[in-house]
Parts: sequence; C-alpha cells; structure tokens
Amino acid sequence: MSSNLVIVYHRQPYEEVEVDGKIEYHENKSPNGIVPTLKSFFGRFEKGAWVAWKHAEDPANPDFERVIEIDDHYGKYTVSRLPLTPEQVTSFYHVSSKEAFWPILHGFKERYNYDPVDWPTFREVNWAFAEAAAAEAAEGAVVWVHDYNLWLVPGYLRTLRPDVKISFFHHTPFPNADIFNVLPWRKEILESLLCCDVVGFHIPRYVNNFVSAARSLLEVDTIKREKVKPEMKAETTALSEQSVVTELEYEGRRVCLQASPVGVDVEYIESVVARPETAQRVEKIREELGEGRLILSVGRTDYTKGGIEQLQSFERLLESRPDLRGKVRLMHVSVAANANMTAYEEIQHDLEQLAGQINGRYGSFEWQPVALISRPVAFTDLVAYYRAADVAWITPLADGMNLVCKEFCAARTDEDGVLVLSEFAGAAVELGAIVPTNPFSHKSMDSAIQYALDMPADDRRGRMRANRAMVVKQDIRFWAEDQMQAFNDDVLPDEQAQDTVPAE
Repeated sequence: MSSNLVIVYHRQPYEEVEVDGKIEYHENKSPNGIVPTLKSFFGRFEKGAWVAWKHAEDPANPDFERVIEIDDHYGKYTVSRLPLTPEQVTSFYHVSSKEAFWPILHGFKERYNYDPVDWPTFREVNWAFAEAAAAEAAEGAVVWVHDYNLWLVPGYLRTLRPDVKISFFHHTPFPNADIFNVLPWRKEILESLLCCDVVGFHIPRYVNNFVSAARSLLEVDTIKREKVKPEMKAETTALSEQSVVTELEYEGRRVCLQASPVGVDVEYIESVVARPETAQRVEKIREELGEGRLILSVGRTDYTKGGIEQLQSFERLLESRPDLRGKVRLMHVSVAANANMTAYEEIQHDLEQLAGQINGRYGSFEWQPVALISRPVAFTDLVAYYRAADVAWITPLADGMNLVCKEFCAARTDEDGVLVLSEFAGAAVELGAIVPTNPFSHKSMDSAIQYALDMPADDRRGRMRANRAMVVKQDIRFWAEDQMQAFNDDVLPDEQAQDTVPAE
C-alpha cells in the first residue's frame, strides 16, 4: 500500500541492535529529539513511510533489505533504505555537505572548500532519495523533506511525481544572498527548493534571507508579507526581523514560506527532573562544588559553536576577577561532531590546549577551573547538570536554533539559573529574558558572564520564569502543530486536512 505521508531524512528512525546474531530495530533510547517527533506524524495519516540512507559495502548485494516494515510505539510504517557506499557517504555528506555547504550556511566563507566537491555524486544521491520517495508516495501524498543535504530532492521529485505535495524544512541557518551565492550550484539549489509547496525555516531572518537569495538569481515575486509574531521578535538579538515574507510565486507556482522554531520535549525533560535519581545526582554535584558555582556550556566540537572564544573569555574572567578563583568552575561539554574531519580535529586540539593552559595557570590541587568533556553525556546526566548549574553559557558564533538553551530552561522547574545566550543563535529571537552576548566581542562576552554571576536572585528568577514560559509554549509539540497547520492550510486538500486535525 502506498503512503499518504513520506518523510525524507538522512537518519534512520530507529537504532539497529544486534541480538543473538540478528539485527533488531529498537526505538531511539531517548524520546527527546527530532526523530521521535517526526515519527509522531505517522499517526495522523492512513499510511506512512520514511526514506533514509544505510551504509552498504555492496549496494548490489541481493541480501540487502531496501524496504522494511516497522511496528513500534508510533504505529506501523515503511522504511525505505538507500544503500550508499562509504565513498558515496564521504562525498555526499562529509565533503559536499560539511566542507562546502556547512560553512556557507553559517557565514564562514573563509572555511568554504569547493575543490573536493563531487557535484555529480551529490546529484546522484539526491536523485536516489527522490526516486525512493516517489515510489512510496500515494497519489497526492505529502512528501516532507528535511535539511540541506537533500536540497535537490524537491526538484527531482517534482519531475517524477508532479501530483505530490512537497514540504521542506531547513534545520540550519540560511544566509543572505551575498554569502549563499558563493556556492557555484546556487541556482540549481534555489530552483529545486522553489518546486516545493511549503518551505520552512526556524526564524523569520532565515526566511527573508532565502527570499533575498532567490530574488537575486530568479524572477520571483513576493505575494505576501506579514508582521512577525511577538513571540519571534525579541529585541535582544541580532537576528530580529519586523516583517517576514510568507508567500512567493515562481513560474506560476505558489510557494508558502514558514518561520517555525523547533522546540524541545518539555514534558519529557520535566519527567526526568522529577525522578528521585535525578535529585540525588544534583545533590551530589552540588556537594562536590561546595560553596563554588558552576557554569555549564554544552555543544558540539564545531567552529560555529564558539568554544574557543568562550574559553578565552573565561580565562580573561579569572585574570580580571581574582575573587572568583577557586569559586567558579566551567564545565565545557564539547562532543566531536565528526571525528573524521580535519577541521574538527584542529578545534578539539585547540580546546584541549586552551583548557590545559587555563588549568595550569589558575588551577590548584583542590580546584580545576575548567572541566573539558569531549565524550557524549547521557541525557539524564545532562539534565542533572542543567539543574545544578548556576549559569548556562551558550555562545555559538552562528546556530540555526540551539536546543541546549531550551533544554536548560525546561529543566529549571525551580525557576532559577541564568541563561547567557549568543545573539546569533536562532533561539534568541524567542527568549527575550536571556542575558544576550555577542561572541565576536570580548567586551560583550566578558561583561555578560560577569553580569550573570553577579545577578540578584529576584532578577534570576524573573528572567527564568519568562524564558521558561516561552520554552513551554513553543515546545516540540508546538512546532509539530505548526507544521501540521502548514500542511492543512497550504498542502493538503480540504477533505484530507479535516481528517488529520488531531482531536483535543
């Protein structure tokens, strides 16, 4: 049976576990995250399918299962798996997506590497995704494509299946035309995205940037522009917009644009907070700190995350504030984004060198100012640290959204703790009560962390109440409903839209 909803995403929607020599498909260990949220949409459609890739040494192997049936908590759905060789994955994902696209999307033109890109392979993989989606989709089905490594899928899919409704969600920033147009394939990418019925981004700035890029190269007409909702225009951020384009027309096709911020699973995080073992872990952390205070930073080892700039600021803090030595500790969690890439290896080396320098300069037998954690931390442990921390210091140079800062607020049911957040994180347009900081400015970084550490209790609690209220309101379910509303209003036929509206 063909599917009414086809989700196209590079990750498989389960974990493969070997049990007694056989592969079993288990649900993701944590219900917190984008994959469980996407799977939750299957319950709203008669039949669902998921398209992802899977590593395969020999794609022609007849024993490779290209299509499997999954029956889990979210219902029954089909997973169409594309067998990609290690060479294809390296070319399509590690080189084209990470070395060419990633730096441009985040505004780092100096890190852009064009030479090794194998564009024919990128096209080939995107075509394979489009073919698989076309094969799974029922007549008039919704095909929901995710993220920049599948930029060309909408264009190919529109050719293969002009009857389907295509929605695309962009999980990273989208830069302005001056930066995006560095990509030699810019026109082909934009033409593909304009084959969609709906194109979604986290915040209005990325929508408007997409429009500027499209209008710079193509005859695109702006049909509709609206004022930005109050929930999306905090004045503390460099990413604020006053109005946003919501509808374009290109070659006779109406394309709806949507600013829809991904949130976190507040209900799940609060349930972790409420566990007795979490309270015990928090108590133990606080006992180890004694009278000291904890600054927590969590992110990936990536040049966009501002880890080096943050450690440099912390070193300046200890230099200028002798009274804080021995009393403040920075737990800097920086997990490798991709161990196979030289750029990330260099950043990891620099982080380790700088953390060692700070500990060597200011540490003692009793106190080490920096704890650098480079391995993954279990989410339940992370929640305990969210609860124990006095300050969450999240300072990316560029970030599409940043869910860590929202997780921190969700965990603070005690309505305490201070969030210092970069103006260049998409989440900053929602959270108007943060302590904003500009990671490109030494003065801004240094003053923000000092302000947070010195903040009176009443101010801390007032800010956290306001930030928590927004995180609770615009949680992952809010994003899901917002996306479904886009399907209802702009993608689905009226009769199917009525069928998919969830019951209260």
